[in-house]
Formats: sequence, structure tokens, C-alpha cells
Amino acid sequence: MAERSLRGMKIGASSLETDEGVAFVPRSTYEYTCPNGHVFHKTFAEEADVPATWECQCGADALLKDAEEPEDKKPPKPVRTHWDMLLERRSMEELEKLLEERIEMMNKPRRRR
Repeated sequence: MAERSLRGMKIGASSLETDEGVAFVPRSTYEYTCPNGHVFHKTFAEEADVPATWECQCGADALLKDAEEPEDKKPPKPVRTHWDMLLERRSMEELEKLLEERIEMMNKPRRRR
């Protein structure tokens, strides 16, 4: 029988791959501080561009230790609702006319075939 038999092994239980011969990229760990007092560490490859801000688990933007606040921070776009997009396509007069037509259609008695 083969040296590495799969008999009796669960699907997805464990990988048969090993880390032998794998050369990992050099990495560095960076510290981020949240305005709410949370401190956490992120690991990046040494040649990677490290972002000045990272989203904390609480949802706030944490700042990289010894980094300055980025100046080009854009204000968030206002949320466009379905109603806002509808008003971009039609005027209130058109919408009222359409509503009246639909109400008339609903109130008409239907013919049976």
C-alpha cells in the first residue's frame, strides 16, 4: 500500500501540503492607534506601501504610529436613495400623473375571459 494513503481521511479535515521549501517574503509589523483608544498591529511585506490609516474593529480610522493625518481625506458622499434617483429622472408633476393613472387602472373592473 502507498505510504500516504487517503483511506479514512475526512474531506477538508487537513491539508496534505507542507511548508517545506517555502521562502516567505520579509515582513514588518506596524502599530495602529484608534481614536477610541484601541491599539492593534498589522503585518505587511517590507516592500509594500503601508497605508497611513486602517479601519479599526470599532469602525473608526486608526492612524499609523508616528504618521501624520492624511490631508487629502475626502468627505463621504451623501447616500442616494431610490427616491432621490427617481426625482432625478422625473418631476413631481409627472409622478403625480403616473400615480393617478395607476390608481385608475386598479379601480377599473377587470373583464373575465
